[in-house]
Amino acid sequence: MRAYVDIDQAFTLWGISLTHIENSGMAGGLFSGNARLFGIIAVLFVVGVLYFRKTDNMKGALIDSSLGFLVGGAIGNGIDRLLYGQVTDFIIRGGGVLNIADHAIEIGMLLLIIYVLIRWFKKRAQVIAE
Repeated sequence: MRAYVDIDQAFTLWGISLTHIENSGMAGGLFSGNARLFGIIAVLFVVGVLYFRKTDNMKGALIDSSLGFLVGGAIGNGIDRLLYGQVTDFIIRGGGVLNIADHAIEIGMLLLIIYVLIRWFKKRAQVIAE
Protein backbone atom coordinates (compact mmCIF):
# COMPACT_ATOMS: atom_id res chain seq x y z
CA MET A 1 0.00 0.00 0.00
CA ARG A 2 2.80 2.41 0.94
CA ALA A 3 4.45 2.07 -2.45
CA TYR A 4 1.37 2.34 -4.67
CA VAL A 5 -1.24 4.58 -3.04
CA ASP A 6 -0.79 8.20 -1.95
CA ILE A 7 -1.66 9.09 1.64
CA ASP A 8 -5.40 9.82 2.07
CA GLN A 9 -6.20 8.53 -1.44
CA ALA A 10 -9.35 6.38 -1.23
CA PHE A 11 -10.69 3.83 -3.70
CA THR A 12 -12.80 0.68 -3.86
CA LEU A 13 -11.46 -2.72 -4.85
CA TRP A 14 -13.77 -5.74 -5.10
CA GLY A 15 -16.35 -3.92 -2.97
CA ILE A 16 -13.88 -3.10 -0.19
CA SER A 17 -13.19 0.56 0.56
CA LEU A 18 -9.47 1.20 0.84
CA THR A 19 -7.26 4.18 1.60
CA HIS A 20 -3.72 4.90 2.78
CA ILE A 21 -3.33 6.29 6.31
CA GLU A 22 -0.12 6.45 8.35
CA ASN A 23 -0.82 6.03 12.07
CA SER A 24 1.86 6.67 14.69
CA GLY A 25 -0.50 5.97 17.59
CA MET A 26 -2.96 3.31 18.66
CA ALA A 27 -6.33 2.46 17.15
CA GLY A 28 -7.94 5.53 15.67
CA GLY A 29 -4.76 7.53 16.09
CA LEU A 30 -5.02 7.70 19.88
CA PHE A 31 -1.74 8.71 21.55
CA SER A 32 -0.17 9.66 18.20
CA GLY A 33 3.59 9.98 18.13
CA ASN A 34 4.23 7.02 20.43
CA ALA A 35 4.81 4.33 17.81
CA ARG A 36 8.15 3.19 19.21
CA LEU A 37 6.65 2.80 22.70
CA PHE A 38 3.79 0.72 21.27
CA GLY A 39 6.34 -1.32 19.29
CA ILE A 40 8.18 -2.13 22.52
CA ILE A 41 4.87 -2.98 24.21
CA ALA A 42 4.12 -5.37 21.31
CA VAL A 43 7.47 -7.12 21.84
CA LEU A 44 6.78 -7.43 25.58
CA PHE A 45 3.29 -8.78 24.82
CA VAL A 46 4.70 -11.47 22.51
CA VAL A 47 7.32 -12.48 25.11
CA GLY A 48 4.59 -12.57 27.77
CA VAL A 49 2.35 -14.80 25.64
CA LEU A 50 5.23 -17.18 24.92
CA TYR A 51 6.02 -17.40 28.64
CA PHE A 52 2.32 -17.86 29.45
CA ARG A 53 1.99 -20.71 26.94
CA LYS A 54 5.00 -22.46 28.46
CA THR A 55 3.78 -22.19 32.06
CA ASP A 56 -0.02 -22.36 31.86
CA ASN A 57 -2.20 -25.42 31.47
CA MET A 58 -4.68 -23.91 29.00
CA LYS A 59 -4.48 -26.09 25.93
CA GLY A 60 -6.55 -26.62 22.84
CA ALA A 61 -7.16 -25.35 19.35
CA LEU A 62 -9.33 -22.42 20.43
CA ILE A 63 -6.81 -20.84 22.82
CA ASP A 64 -3.94 -21.65 20.45
CA SER A 65 -5.80 -19.96 17.58
CA SER A 66 -6.69 -16.98 19.74
CA LEU A 67 -3.12 -16.43 20.90
CA GLY A 68 -1.82 -17.03 17.37
CA PHE A 69 -4.00 -14.25 15.98
CA LEU A 70 -3.08 -11.93 18.86
CA VAL A 71 0.65 -12.58 18.54
CA GLY A 72 0.54 -12.35 14.74
CA GLY A 73 -1.23 -9.00 14.90
CA ALA A 74 1.14 -7.71 17.57
CA ILE A 75 4.18 -8.78 15.54
CA GLY A 76 2.82 -7.21 12.34
CA ASN A 77 2.04 -3.86 13.93
CA GLY A 78 5.13 -4.02 16.15
CA ILE A 79 7.48 -4.44 13.20
CA ASP A 80 5.94 -1.46 11.41
CA ARG A 81 6.12 0.68 14.53
CA LEU A 82 9.73 -0.19 15.30
CA LEU A 83 11.00 0.04 11.70
CA TYR A 84 8.89 2.89 10.32
CA GLY A 85 7.62 4.71 13.42
CA GLN A 86 4.03 4.12 12.28
CA VAL A 87 1.64 1.55 10.89
CA THR A 88 -0.10 1.73 7.55
CA ASP A 89 -3.86 1.43 7.91
CA PHE A 90 -5.82 0.92 4.70
CA ILE A 91 -9.11 -0.97 5.16
CA ILE A 92 -12.03 1.41 5.74
CA ARG A 93 -14.55 -0.20 8.10
CA GLY A 94 -17.28 1.66 9.92
CA GLY A 95 -15.84 4.92 11.18
CA GLY A 96 -12.22 3.78 11.20
CA VAL A 97 -9.35 2.62 9.08
CA LEU A 98 -7.56 -0.60 10.02
CA ASN A 99 -4.92 -2.96 8.68
CA ILE A 100 -4.73 -6.75 8.54
CA ALA A 101 -2.83 -6.96 11.85
CA ASP A 102 -5.66 -5.01 13.53
CA HIS A 103 -8.17 -7.51 12.16
CA ALA A 104 -6.03 -10.40 13.45
CA ILE A 105 -6.04 -8.82 16.91
CA GLU A 106 -9.83 -8.43 16.78
CA ILE A 107 -10.29 -12.08 15.76
CA GLY A 108 -7.87 -13.17 18.49
CA MET A 109 -9.77 -11.19 21.12
CA LEU A 110 -13.10 -12.64 19.99
CA LEU A 111 -11.72 -16.18 20.17
CA LEU A 112 -10.22 -15.45 23.60
CA ILE A 113 -13.57 -14.22 24.91
CA ILE A 114 -15.27 -17.36 23.57
CA TYR A 115 -12.57 -19.52 25.18
CA VAL A 116 -12.91 -17.78 28.56
CA LEU A 117 -16.72 -18.09 28.46
CA ILE A 118 -16.59 -21.79 27.59
CA ARG A 119 -14.08 -22.40 30.37
CA TRP A 120 -16.20 -20.41 32.84
CA PHE A 121 -19.39 -22.32 31.95
CA LYS A 122 -17.58 -25.66 32.29
CA LYS A 123 -16.22 -24.73 35.73
CA ARG A 124 -19.63 -23.46 36.77
CA ALA A 125 -21.25 -26.73 35.68
CA GLN A 126 -18.67 -28.66 37.73
CA VAL A 127 -19.39 -26.59 40.83
CA ILE A 128 -23.14 -27.09 40.42
CA ALA A 129 -22.67 -30.84 39.91
CA GLU A 130 -20.70 -31.13 43.16
